[in-house]
Amino acid sequence: MTVFTLSTLSTTRGGMASIIDPWVELTRVKKFAGTMVLFWPFAWSLTMVSRSISLPGTSYARLLAEGFVGACLLRGGCIWNDILDKDFDRKVERTKHRPVADGRITVSAALVFLLAHLCLLVRMIWFTAPMVWYLGLVSIFLLPGVYPLMKRITYWPQAWLGLAMNAGVPMAAAILTTNISSSIIILSVGSWAWTIWYDTIYACQDKTDDVQAGVKSTALLFGDWTKPVLSIFGTILMSCLATCGVLNRAGISYFIITVGGGTFLLVKELWQVDLDVPKSCWETFNRNGFTLGAVVWLGMALDYGSYMWNQ
Repeated sequence: MTVFTLSTLSTTRGGMASIIDPWVELTRVKKFAGTMVLFWPFAWSLTMVSRSISLPGTSYARLLAEGFVGACLLRGGCIWNDILDKDFDRKVERTKHRPVADGRITVSAALVFLLAHLCLLVRMIWFTAPMVWYLGLVSIFLLPGVYPLMKRITYWPQAWLGLAMNAGVPMAAAILTTNISSSIIILSVGSWAWTIWYDTIYACQDKTDDVQAGVKSTALLFGDWTKPVLSIFGTILMSCLATCGVLNRAGISYFIITVGGGTFLLVKELWQVDLDVPKSCWETFNRNGFTLGAVVWLGMALDYGSYMWNQ
């Protein structure tokens, strides 16, 4: 007869953790800012379009929740990234202990796990309109599928990542309307610039190791000019948001919180981040996921709520 004591319970928990933890690491659940920077552009677009068509709040909340689930599942792209980059990851201090790189998860097991994510994502878009269906397939397969290869052939992999991370902008519009408006195109450009902003800062964590590993990035391309160049992309983001506000005749909350608050946070980030200190880069990336993206959305959401209240 097996007797369970505190020590055996602790051992059992430790054994379970050793089995579960690699899979948790593979999905980046503990680094949730990456999911949030994927979710926010969809949320921005959904909120902007919902206001323009006076979408009821209940429908808006449902679609927002579905978009959040989709963003969580789309982070499965990290699995594909880790499979293709396992040899690179072993040469980089920050990534050498990723579960595929260090052998805790085999490539075949990771592929099965990736397939499960893909099946759920395809199921989410299965009964959608044709435009949503095709945009969904591109955002699920093509864009994240090609991204890891870009780091091998160009110093602008972040430009391709910008397409992958922001496919939710036109997709949110396509869910609610039959056309992609000029404001959505402008928002797409701004969101793309935002990806260059935060992922260049993210890539600065690995500048030294990336040179030795042969990985290319905008962090290496911009070099000593990184902050001046990033200021251009930050300006593009805020200019696009301001232009969208004018085109959509947004209210005061949009311009104060989304445009004003977003600009303040970008300036603060650029001033405070030390691009030669990995911890500073990581903290700044996190602020984009949890603070900046939320502030931009908050101004939009308040504007949408105020508009609906006055209808």
